[in-house]
Amino acid sequence: MQEHDLSFVRVEMALAQAAPASERGLGAWIRKNLIASTGDTILTIIGIVLVAMILPQLLSWAFINAQWTGADRTFCATAAQGGVQPDGWSGACWAFVNAKFGQFMFGRYPIDERWRPILVAILFVALLVPLLIPKVPRKGLNAILFFGALPIFAFILLVGGVFGLPHVETPLWGGLLVTLTLSFVGIAVSLPLGIVLALGRRSKMPIVKMLCVIFIETVRGIPLITVLFMASVMLPLFLPAGVSFDKFLRALIGVSLFAAAYMAEVVRGGLQAIPKGQYEGADSLGLGYWQKMGLIVLPQALKLVIPGIVNTFIGMFKDTSLVSIISMFDLLGVVKQNFNDPNWATPQTARSGLVFAAFVFWLFCFGMSRYSMFTERRLDTGHKR
Repeated sequence: MQEHDLSFVRVEMALAQAAPASERGLGAWIRKNLIASTGDTILTIIGIVLVAMILPQLLSWAFINAQWTGADRTFCATAAQGGVQPDGWSGACWAFVNAKFGQFMFGRYPIDERWRPILVAILFVALLVPLLIPKVPRKGLNAILFFGALPIFAFILLVGGVFGLPHVETPLWGGLLVTLTLSFVGIAVSLPLGIVLALGRRSKMPIVKMLCVIFIETVRGIPLITVLFMASVMLPLFLPAGVSFDKFLRALIGVSLFAAAYMAEVVRGGLQAIPKGQYEGADSLGLGYWQKMGLIVLPQALKLVIPGIVNTFIGMFKDTSLVSIISMFDLLGVVKQNFNDPNWATPQTARSGLVFAAFVFWLFCFGMSRYSMFTERRLDTGHKR
């Protein structure tokens, strides 16, 4: 028998070696992300120039020359404007934000009763954080408390009129309280309702499909301002004499239905992306319609459209500012309303208030976006071995 020389065959696994020096560290990151090509280099240079032009002035206005404390407009106005600042001064008037912070958060909610929305906010965060952390156990109980018990408790606590709590009318609500309430209710209602509408639009039952199509296309064909106007002004005209609904409740319903129509199309896109074999496989197992959708199709479809779902949530969060059309004021509405206060009427007041409102909106939208990316990475198991 012929013998073969196997001396060239490795009998032990090679030890892992560090990456080459040129492929690690800050220099490698810069070469890969900033100057990988001529176009990237040009865009990087343009970006650096723009940052160098804008950032120093922004930092100077927002922090270095900013006025942090003060009791009235004189602290944020120049001498020529009747204030204490030198002529030519330009800086943020954070004293205005500090003085109006309570209104920005709660609107005209009675000061002595503001502990109630604060308590609701604490419970909201205490139940939301464990729900968002994958490793925290008892998700079912957490979800029941968050989506079931918390809304009821929050309604009783915020509105009052029972258990010795003074009644607080919704026209007194405002600021971030209105923004978060509209957003939370809209998100909690629009997602399940959007799923039902998407399934109905793909249904083989003609009447169900027709009703879902009519609703979706009608709502998507008109702007949210029109929906809110109809809910606030036109709807009472069609109700029997003496029958009326709270204006804030009408806004909640209008925002939720509007978001549900857009959510339905996002979910329908995910359903259409599922291969036909998944449906056939579920049918071969003898699963019923709701078992097939709940256990096989919807989990895959919703995973595919997470960016679209969160995009709808972010859009809805920002669109809450449109409730000003029905004389309700969210965070942006309250900020703009306080520009008319003569005690704080300065050129820097409006800029500071709008920057503060923009930062709050960005903070919530950025948080939703980052958590969406985290969820996508966690559920992206299709190509893992």
